[in-house]
Amino acid sequence: MALSAQQIPRWLNSIKLSSFMTALQLRKGFQRPGKALLCGIFAHPRVSSEDCFLQWGFRTYRTSSTWNSSQSTNSSRREINCAQSTLLPSVNELPQKTQKMPGLDPELSLEGLDDVPPLSPLQPISDEEAVQIIAGPPLPPSSVTLRDYVDHSETLRKLVLLGVDLSKIEKHPDAANLLLRLDFEKDIKQMLLFLKDLGIEDTQLGPFLTKNYAIFSEDLENLKTRVAYLQSKNFSKADIAQMVRNAPFLLSFSVERLDNRLGFFQKELELSVKKTRDLVIRLPRLLTGSLEPVKENLKVFQLELGFQQNEIQHMITKIPKMLTANKRKLTETFDYVHNVMLVPHHLMVRFPQVFNTRLFKVKERHLFLAYLGRAQYDPTKPNYISLDKLVSVPDGIFCEGMAKASVQDFEKFLKTL
Repeated sequence: MALSAQQIPRWLNSIKLSSFMTALQLRKGFQRPGKALLCGIFAHPRVSSEDCFLQWGFRTYRTSSTWNSSQSTNSSRREINCAQSTLLPSVNELPQKTQKMPGLDPELSLEGLDDVPPLSPLQPISDEEAVQIIAGPPLPPSSVTLRDYVDHSETLRKLVLLGVDLSKIEKHPDAANLLLRLDFEKDIKQMLLFLKDLGIEDTQLGPFLTKNYAIFSEDLENLKTRVAYLQSKNFSKADIAQMVRNAPFLLSFSVERLDNRLGFFQKELELSVKKTRDLVIRLPRLLTGSLEPVKENLKVFQLELGFQQNEIQHMITKIPKMLTANKRKLTETFDYVHNVMLVPHHLMVRFPQVFNTRLFKVKERHLFLAYLGRAQYDPTKPNYISLDKLVSVPDGIFCEGMAKASVQDFEKFLKTL
């Protein structure tokens, strides 16, 4: 629609002001340090391709500001032009002329600006650009195996490289939630360095973390405090490393619990500090496992099997596993050795290894010796057979050194049982 002669000044003024505001907004997005915007004019602008928009905004503003002073002169000129043509170009034709305004470089591009901000993820894109986007596989919302998350989690990938068996960890319901929330650099790296400094070798990290993945939920300072406590009890660094390898959950227990456990074994078994320390070094599970089997076995040794306190003390310092052994296994072994083989208490105290041996092995060898007439376990008589060697040596040495027979004869005899 054509504009009247009276509307032209206001229309041109609004166009120029709009152009100025656009240039001003662009400058704010790319403003450099040391340049201040004062009353619509840039102080000490640099003449460069970056400032071309600024010059255009300034000139547009200056043209707008001088419009009122030259309005009367331009009015007469417009009346002359209006006499020649009563119609102005339509609004659609106007941009073609305004593109040729002085001071605006038509070849100007934003590519020359240094501080162009990154594109917003919410910026609309064309259909052609959308179809070219290649999306990765989506993260499974739920899964029964950690294998589905390995491709999406850097933490899981690096744990696999360390030798961690995810197939065993995923059996625990809370394991996946813990590991998937961990950041390798922030949450895991320092823990690995701590374990290596403690004495855990690279090849042992995988099996250790497979058993005690929950150590990543522990505070590193608490772990260091527990190590310092063990060192204060004269456990060497090598001792602590051995204990942690054999009992991966050791450092997951508080200092109070560790102290109570050491005090329990020292008091109940009437052991010295050194013997108590040696006991838990050889079997660190005593510090992490339940005390109920230990208490029950101590009663079995004393009340059911008839051993004295000092005898119990001697046996467990040699074979610490007797404290956590199955009660039925202990009683059956004692019954066979004492009542069938006729071995007295004091000999079993001297050779407690018999309680740490499978009962069928003891039976097979005793029956073979009895068949040969050589089942003699009294050290005061000829052809004495030591309980220690009876249960510890391999078949070849047992047959040649004790039974005085060949291995083939022993195997034939076993087939008759």
